[in-house]
Amino acid sequence: MTTISVTDDVKEKLLKIASELQIKLRRRIDLNEAIRYLLSRDEKKPQLLEEACKPMLEVEESLKELYVERELDEKRLERKVSVRRKHAD
Repeated sequence: MTTISVTDDVKEKLLKIASELQIKLRRRIDLNEAIRYLLSRDEKKPQLLEEACKPMLEVEESLKELYVERELDEKRLERKVSVRRKHAD
């Protein structure tokens, strides 16, 4: 086991985190576990990134639907503008 030195303010924050973990987990937490918890929060989780970036199966169908809806929106807008022009004349 290794001893580390920390300033009083860091020790206070670490104790606070340990106490919050104790409340959350409902068991005693030592400072080693609190440090381990803090270190694990910063670990990268590549499987989550891969999952988030994985292509969806329905993308092509959704994209086609977006194009169709956009075309319908443009036609509706064109009709509204032409009706307003007729009334303005």
